[in-house]
Amino acid sequence: MTCIPRSALATAAVGIAALMFSAAASALDADAAKELATDNDCFKCHAVDKTKKGPSYKKIAAKYKGKEAEGEKAILKNLTTGPKVKLEDGTEEEHKIIDTKDPKAIKNLADWILSR
Repeated sequence: MTCIPRSALATAAVGIAALMFSAAASALDADAAKELATDNDCFKCHAVDKTKKGPSYKKIAAKYKGKEAEGEKAILKNLTTGPKVKLEDGTEEEHKIIDTKDPKAIKNLADWILSR
């Protein structure tokens, strides 16, 4: 029978706890994403599951299924630079820029949209 030193067990336990904390810290915060979307009137043009002036979040998520990195890049561009976007009726207008300077909050919103 092999004995494992207590210090090795303690080190392993700390490492496992750090990994668990890291995964939890980077987890999607749906409530924060919905709050940011609400505060910025995103639901004026978008809904989770129905088309409004802009596409539904489910439609956006489906468009980028399997291409989440590309989707995140496109969503972040729309949220931070306000490019002209084509609306569901074929017209174009500038996308509203999200009113926050917190890149983690904006990324969380993009990830939430892609998770629909």
